[in-house]
Amino acid sequence: MNRPVPPRKSRGPKATRLMAIDSWIDSTLYEAGFKAREIWESLTIFFRRFRYTGWKRGVFELLGEGFTMGAAGSVVMLALAMPAFEETEGNWRAQDDFAVTFLDRHGNEIGQRGIIQRESIPVDEMPDHVIKAVLATEDRRFFEHYGIDVLGLLRAMSENVRANSVVQGGSSLTQQLAKNLFLSNERTIERKVKEAFLAIWLEVNLTKKDILQLYLDRAYMGGGTFGITAAADFYFGKSVKDLNLAEAAMLAGLFKAPAKYAPHVNLPAARARANVVLTNLVQGGFMTDGQVLQARLHPASVIDRGKRQTPDYFLDWAFDEVKRLTARTGVRSMVARTTIDMNLQRAADEAVEYNLRQHGKEYGVTEGAMVVMEAGGAVRAIVGGRDYGASQFNRATKALRQTGSSFKPYVYATAMENGFTPDSIVSDGPISWGNWSPKNYARSYGGGMDLTTALVKSINTVPVRLAKDHLTIPPIKAMAEAMGVESAVSPHKTMVLGTSGMTVMDQATGYSVFQNDGYAGLRHGITQIISRSGKVLYDWEKDAPKPKRVLTPLAVQYMNSMLVQVPERGTARRAALPTIRSAGKTGTTQSYRDAWYIGFTGNYLAAVWLGNDDFTVTRRMTGGSLPAMVWNRLMTYAHENVDLKPIPGIENPFVDEQVIAKAQAKQKKSKDGETDYSDIERRPVLSGATTRTLRAIAEIFHNQPVIDAPPEPETLSAL
Repeated sequence: MNRPVPPRKSRGPKATRLMAIDSWIDSTLYEAGFKAREIWESLTIFFRRFRYTGWKRGVFELLGEGFTMGAAGSVVMLALAMPAFEETEGNWRAQDDFAVTFLDRHGNEIGQRGIIQRESIPVDEMPDHVIKAVLATEDRRFFEHYGIDVLGLLRAMSENVRANSVVQGGSSLTQQLAKNLFLSNERTIERKVKEAFLAIWLEVNLTKKDILQLYLDRAYMGGGTFGITAAADFYFGKSVKDLNLAEAAMLAGLFKAPAKYAPHVNLPAARARANVVLTNLVQGGFMTDGQVLQARLHPASVIDRGKRQTPDYFLDWAFDEVKRLTARTGVRSMVARTTIDMNLQRAADEAVEYNLRQHGKEYGVTEGAMVVMEAGGAVRAIVGGRDYGASQFNRATKALRQTGSSFKPYVYATAMENGFTPDSIVSDGPISWGNWSPKNYARSYGGGMDLTTALVKSINTVPVRLAKDHLTIPPIKAMAEAMGVESAVSPHKTMVLGTSGMTVMDQATGYSVFQNDGYAGLRHGITQIISRSGKVLYDWEKDAPKPKRVLTPLAVQYMNSMLVQVPERGTARRAALPTIRSAGKTGTTQSYRDAWYIGFTGNYLAAVWLGNDDFTVTRRMTGGSLPAMVWNRLMTYAHENVDLKPIPGIENPFVDEQVIAKAQAKQKKSKDGETDYSDIERRPVLSGATTRTLRAIAEIFHNQPVIDAPPEPETLSAL
């Protein structure tokens, strides 16, 4: 029996609307998907037209890869350009608008820095042969390239390959200006990259005339002069407007090596260089042989300056100090009285040069730096390198070099301030600090050892144990900073053995606290600054911040009682003065890359660093060898005919005869006169292949300074 089907209930309005919406979504998605498939099929059919086989496909594959690499390269180039463009921040046009005349400690003029704008002759007013001589020698295609002269670079490379040496540079005039305005003189890969970007930036923001004007006004021209206007007056006593061709050629020859070709120092070399410039004028098509003939037959003569030597590295540092001290006064033209002693400056230059010339090849070392200070904080001399004309980079105030064991006195000073004494016993035994296990050089240990012996013998494990078990790192870092170290001190545990980069000026400033009875803040290079109108802008005795005591008298006495034994029976016997008692500490870094000696008497302090700009290793040069010899030579001269002052905490400034006899006996037993190997922690070194690669990179850029050394392998693993 069939039952009747009940009638279906009708849906309400709400359900009907929901069903309609659901239906619309389904149909829309379906239609969208269908449309998308149609579009995709159309695109596929369209792009099938571009499918190639054979050589055509290879071309398109290369183009595709090229676009991909180009996009990636653009990102890399942008990343490299960012640091370079940061150099342009600030008022870089006016960065040298100061005009400062410097006097030595006795009031004698020693040089000038800055540019007096009214003395800058516009390019349009300079003789045509002056401009041509510069361009023919420095950048023949200056008006044709856009900051980087690719053709000139290729030409220089071919000439260098042909001569099997570096005979031509590839940098354009704009690149040289970028270096002078924004960068230092070291030729590292980083600096080269920045230089290239900044050259393009200058071309975008300045006209060719502006670039040439700045180049002629800012370049170092030897004799302490900057700019062709100042050089014309210094060498010839005339305005640049009145230079003849022979004189213009001589000045144009100075841009390459101002110290080497400075006519007041070596006139024959300057004339030979000027003859090369005249040849460049002819070869570059700027002049004919007939036009340069008279200049060849009648070379330029210069004013007799008595071979005056200016303390350029000191003046560069003092110039920065003057700008810092007078920044808020608004005055830009002034006279500054400095603390430099020209006799000590010449003696310091001679001590570095003499020892590098006599022993540089033996030890495989090419550069050095020194800072000399008198008790009381006056900076008497700065040696920033061997040749200011070759490189104006100041290794004494700007180069960050690892300090090695010369950092240990900061650790011991912290210990003296925390209850330790020179007689305190600390274990010289194996130690591990995390994954770092420092060892003494000979891989031997002395067991319980007093702190005096540990410092004098430059034991590594003892200061590490002090830092790990008793002091911790923050107080040591704070002590170094309080003593005047301005460079960033690494908070890593390896800093105890001198892995932080510091400058020679940092070291001299820090050790001066021991010489000045525990007071910091005494270092100064400017005693007075006076405006041209006679107004006193700065007076050190009145305006300098008061010195602060950072070490107690007892801690100073403890430290100096230990430090005086380093040259007497420790690692610095070559620094020992014949009759005068001195104190100090050696430092030798990993793989013998850096060697230090910082020492002082009651009268003078000197910090000495020797090494290579490109961080190549030396031939086992230690701080107790050549740096100690440099220090000894300088200090022997500095203490002639002076009243000796005692070292704080050390009553007698004279050496006991028995101490001298013992030191001489030890020197006779040793071929080198000292064994400073305990000054070096035995660590893994870079492989021969890696070292050769680094050297090859450095040689590409003419073996110029690489300022920041990479950490050693063990340091990397510790980090």
